[in-house]
Order: sequence, then structure tokens, then C-alpha cells
Amino acid sequence: MLLSTFFKGYRQFLQLERNLSKNTIEAYLRDISKIETYCIDNKIELSSLEPSSEFLNGFIKWIAVSGNAATSQARIISGIRSFYEYMLIEKHVEKNPTELLEFPRLSRKLPEVLNSAEIELMLAQIDLSKEGGFRNKVILELLFACGLRVSELVNLEIANIAFKEEWIMVTGKGNKQRLVPISDNALNLIQLYLDTERKMANPKPKDQEILFLNRRGGRLSRVFIFTIVKELAEKAGIRKNVSPHTFRHSFATGLVTNGADLRAVQNMLGHESITTTEIYAHLDRTYLKSVIDEFHPRAKKSKSKI
Repeated sequence: MLLSTFFKGYRQFLQLERNLSKNTIEAYLRDISKIETYCIDNKIELSSLEPSSEFLNGFIKWIAVSGNAATSQARIISGIRSFYEYMLIEKHVEKNPTELLEFPRLSRKLPEVLNSAEIELMLAQIDLSKEGGFRNKVILELLFACGLRVSELVNLEIANIAFKEEWIMVTGKGNKQRLVPISDNALNLIQLYLDTERKMANPKPKDQEILFLNRRGGRLSRVFIFTIVKELAEKAGIRKNVSPHTFRHSFATGLVTNGADLRAVQNMLGHESITTTEIYAHLDRTYLKSVIDEFHPRAKKSKSKI
């Protein structure tokens, strides 16, 4: 029995009821499709829409030995649970067979961040004489100034920038909008970009209002942003695993380190749960411990006696 038969209705459910983004919906559907792949690989016939716990546990083990990281396993389980919640709501099943599925233990890794000197080094690698050079500089400044996700950056519209009020309206996950304060420096750079490179662009009809455009007048792709960030980090000699999201981590870490309230940081990042934001508090504590070890007189004395 093919679960994909129900994908059209499930897609609408995720879109209308859960208000999820297109990328998230496609990821959920891909993950659920893995059940059918598992059946084909193991010559199993899924005869019921309510698979047994034995079948599901076998599927989870198959996912684990297939080389999926714990985070990927957890995401797949989450997607399957969501699918069966929909099936239960629509009365395609009488109970949710995934309720007792256990998530793999996840280690909570502290994200890598960039300091101001490293960001300046990356900015210094941009050739401003080349087409798109100044645009790329503004992109990096904006990533660090506002902690934007890549998808939020490439879809940012000119009308979303309130120059007088010093805010930008960001559309995040699930099309949820939030206001993020922006610095004078970032605003001045955006205005200069609008008066120069952006003014010379010939936008495609559907991208008339998009802030950052490529040479063909279309909005930039997420892959393009990843590429320029990686290239600039390499040129700057930074050996950390740098991505556009590193700027988001750096933005949040800088705020928390300097005493910003976690709730305020949560709102600026657009995190649905404060738990997601709390990782920056852990990062802050790690930083503070290193400060104590390096500068506290008693800490220095203790080290000298060892």
C-alpha cells in the first residue's frame, strides 16, 4: 500500500494547517518516502496503513545503519509522526502507530562563531571593483547585523526596510514575520547599494521588489550565498567551518555575551522556542569561563602551583 497516495492531502495539511515553508514540506515528504524505499530494499509488503511497532523499529534501525546522523534520524522520525497525525485527523487510521517511537539521543554542539576581526578579514577579501562586489559586501554586513537566515536574506524586499524607524521586516519559517532592528551602518550601506548597483539592475517582473539581485535581474539563490561566504572565508585564511549561518550564530552570541536578554534574542532570531536560543547562553558561559581562567588572579595562582 503506497503512502505516497496520501501525499497531496498531507502537503495541503502542512501548507494550510501548519503553515510550513515549501522547503520544509518537501523535506517531510522525502523522509516519509523512505518508508517505501525500506520496503523495496527489504522486500517487505506494507499491507496496512498502520504499520506494527516491529516494522517501524526495523525501519528506524535501517535508517541508523544507512549512515544517517542522529539529527537526520530525529528529523525523519518527526516527519513520520507528523504524517500519521494527519492520517489520524483524516480518519485514514484509527491510531497513530508512531507515538512510541523513540528519538535518538542528540549531542548539543556549540556552534562556531566569528569574531569581529575575522569578519573584517572576510570583508577585506571582497573585490569592490568587480560587478556585484559591493552587493556582496552589503550581504555579509546584513547577515551579521541582523542574524538573518539565508532564505530570509534572498527574499528580502526593499519595502521591508524602514530606514527612518531603523527596522527591517523579515519573513521567516512558516511565513511568520518579525521586526528586527538594524544599525545605521548597515542601513547606510543598503542605501548606497540601492543608489548604485541596484539602481542599474534590470529586475525580472516577479523580482521587482527583491533587494539583492544577480546580473540577470533575478533574486539570488541560497547556494550562491553559501558559495561566496565559503570562498571569502578561505581567502581570509579562516579555518573554521564557515557558512552563512555562522554569521547568525555570531550575531546571537555577540548579543548574549554583551548582556542581551534571551527573550529579546529569541524574538530577533525568530525562534519558536526559547530552548533553541538557550544554546547561546551555554556558549556565553563557555566564554565567561575562559575569561576567568585567563584573567582572574586566583585562577592564575592555582595554575602556577600545579
